[in-house]
Amino acid sequence: MDEAMKQRRLDVLAEHFQSEVDHDWDTCINTFNGHPRYEIMPTGQVFDGEEEVRNYHRRQREAFPDQRHENARFHCADDDTVIAEFELLGTNTGPLLGQEPTGKAFRVPAIAVFFFDGDRITNERVYLDIASMFRQIGHALPF
Repeated sequence: MDEAMKQRRLDVLAEHFQSEVDHDWDTCINTFNGHPRYEIMPTGQVFDGEEEVRNYHRRQREAFPDQRHENARFHCADDDTVIAEFELLGTNTGPLLGQEPTGKAFRVPAIAVFFFDGDRITNERVYLDIASMFRQIGHALPF
């Protein structure tokens, strides 16, 4: 991958990450190639297409309105993949998978693998320690 494409992808990822923090789902969707897709690996959930991705974000931010990323580092893995390492954090102030909010915060390490077509994302595959997240917020795992 040439340096110009690498920089365009890193710029798209910066916009993508910020749009998630800002709850700006239109901008988030526009960082994809026209068909957004998220794979949440610890739960096996797949959100495929704009409506599913928007609903995923809305439910996630209902549970964790202040969810954000810190200490993000990006690694260009090959011609179509960028790996992001970061800390995911937030506070459980809304219902989560049918459980009442606890008001407790979490901080867990996470990795997201972004697949690209040109300078647009085709898929985001997220890996995180969901057991630690649930323990930190005071909930039992629902699965």
